[in-house]
Amino acid sequence: MRALAAALVLTWSGAQAMVLAPTVTTGAAPDRAARGSVPSGVWVPVGSGEALSLLRVPRSCVQACALVVVSHPRGQSAAHLRDSASASVLTSALIHAGFAVLLSGDGGPTSWGSPAGLAALGQVHAQSTDLFPWSGRTYALGLSMGGLMALRSALPGAPYPVEGVALIDGWVDLRVAWGSAVSRREEIGAAYGLPDPPEDLNPAWLARTWGRLPMLVFGSPDDRTVPFERNGEALWAEAGEPDVGGLVRLSGGHLGGNRFTPEVARQVAAFYRTLERRR
Repeated sequence: MRALAAALVLTWSGAQAMVLAPTVTTGAAPDRAARGSVPSGVWVPVGSGEALSLLRVPRSCVQACALVVVSHPRGQSAAHLRDSASASVLTSALIHAGFAVLLSGDGGPTSWGSPAGLAALGQVHAQSTDLFPWSGRTYALGLSMGGLMALRSALPGAPYPVEGVALIDGWVDLRVAWGSAVSRREEIGAAYGLPDPPEDLNPAWLARTWGRLPMLVFGSPDDRTVPFERNGEALWAEAGEPDVGGLVRLSGGHLGGNRFTPEVARQVAAFYRTLERRR
């Protein structure tokens, strides 16, 4: 279903990196004439309560543009991402590349990719895509805990299709998160409404059984919060599409500054642009 592009599996220490630049094809955008509009270049609230999210549409989105949904780390919110100088490096690059960006509330600060959080995101996504000339294509970016939501949104049973997933220090294996600390276990139990969520609610398990996906995965073996070997590395090996995206190994601890450099932002934007051109 997907055309070949240049594979990328890198080792990166500090700020050294590469990015793929394949040749791909384009397709016609659907007619969005009936859609509403929001002011471009500013963050616009969508949804309410724990689902409150923030949408920003680039000024270049005149006819149609794709949407990148950004899922936040544990204990944070869409407003945290908006106000974060680090996260702004990523979102600014996406806006500059012509993508609309939705900073997702994910159904709350500790939703852990739960069905309730996914349903809340689905409602916000539907509201958001009625507010600008959406091309019909969505991509996901997950930071830390947000990796679970980003990956889950790209798998069967999600409320909308996702064309590709980028992860930065992302949790993807719910069982590993569950077993890593009592506090996480309590939050996951509350989010899922179950004393022990079954494997078929685990995004990593679903990804392994569903098939390979376009992914760009950043992480570090030095991360003591999210074990990279059991999350991003394992996911890429078992479910990453080998001919696009890649695995980028960084150095340093969890969500360190080298995750939010202009070079990382460029790679993320280029990954989505690659998928846009190969459609």
